[in-house]
Amino acid sequence: MAQLKHVAIATKDPDKTAEFFTKVFDMAIKGRIDSRNATGYYLSDGNINIALLKYKNEPAAGSEYGTDYVGIHHHGFQVEDIEEASKKFAAAGYPPRHDINVAQGLGANPEKDNAEYKYQGPEGIIIDVSERGWVGTTPLHWERKLDEK
Repeated sequence: MAQLKHVAIATKDPDKTAEFFTKVFDMAIKGRIDSRNATGYYLSDGNINIALLKYKNEPAAGSEYGTDYVGIHHHGFQVEDIEEASKKFAAAGYPPRHDINVAQGLGANPEKDNAEYKYQGPEGIIIDVSERGWVGTTPLHWERKLDEK
């Protein structure tokens, strides 16, 4: 079963937004982003990853959002099999977001990009899927690992 593990928030001020989440919710900064596409932070509470992103270019942000958008940008689900997830998206009539995937270089380097891949969801929602998950998140089957102890 897929699990929600990642929420990306587009922000104009990643530093101020990171300060809010760390002070108000005691989230930990797990990484810094400074790529050709965005700057920002990865934060985690140990279960879920929040990416705070200031997009640098329109293609990476997605045509429906652009670089001035502020708010929830996409959701990420960790799946057991990304190819099976892709088949399910196709069967449901939701295509990959090749525009964003190409702009961000997603899927080209699974060791670096968590094997993330973005898809179109209902009503224009962008959905990110990954087999490996995101920094600071619990493993997909943490319940099984607890049961095995």
